Amino acid sequence: MTEASPSLGAAIRAALLTADPRAKVMATRDVARGWRLGRLAFTFAVPMPDEPARPEHPELLPPNRMPKRGKGGSERARIALWHALAHIEFVAIDLALDMAGRFGEAMGEEFVSDFLAVAADEAMHFALLERKLHSLGSHYGALPAHGGLWQAAAETAYDVAARLAVVPMVLEARGLDVTPATLERIRATGDENGARILERILDDEIRHVGIGAKHFRFVSSARKQAPADHWKMLVRSHFRGAVKPPFNDSARLAAGLSRDYYAELAR
Repeated sequence: MTEASPSLGAAIRAALLTADPRAKVMATRDVARGWRLGRLAFTFAVPMPDEPARPEHPELLPPNRMPKRGKGGSERARIALWHALAHIEFVAIDLALDMAGRFGEAMGEEFVSDFLAVAADEAMHFALLERKLHSLGSHYGALPAHGGLWQAAAETAYDVAARLAVVPMVLEARGLDVTPATLERIRATGDENGARILERILDDEIRHVGIGAKHFRFVSSARKQAPADHWKMLVRSHFRGAVKPPFNDSARLAAGLSRDYYAELAR
């Protein structure tokens, strides 16, 4: 890498400001690959945007205005489910990019490497889900989507500990709890392709939560805080929703989240 190497911060910002979903997937893969191969300089001379660019569709709605998915295994219900999952993964790309770009300079190269790898995984998940939608005769953007998923990032933009506590260790950890039941429902309909997609996502998300928990423990140690107590304090301050059962305790433990973290908040 030479002094003329492009800036990592600028490359991450450009990916965040890419609105077209397929172009964002490619930009994210390019940033992760460029950093891994040493083609991007560890410099962050530009700020991260307050919000990432969004495509014209899907229309983003507040949770209370989201239409019902429909009942049972109807085609409409199946498309709505896969569309909702695709939107979650699309926003997750930006959450991981912003984590690396906003906090990477202070947190260091391992932190950046970890979260750019997470971003590349989320881009791959989105591509798989978009392909699934196409197989059902639909596409990402065909339905409205939840407009509040970026809110946690906006409210924790000033503190890496708060961001780690809420995004990987609450929101992504919730995915560990609900995905197995969704997977079984999909498999029960005979959709083995869909089940394999969800199995892949679940395996990757265990690792993603583990990455968040690892860096959270590092920050807590640097601040001379007990990690579980620190996490509970930050979640009470920065997470508006409920940390609610049922929990996938085995998957959470595999990711480094013992019940010491979340059992008290669930009561």
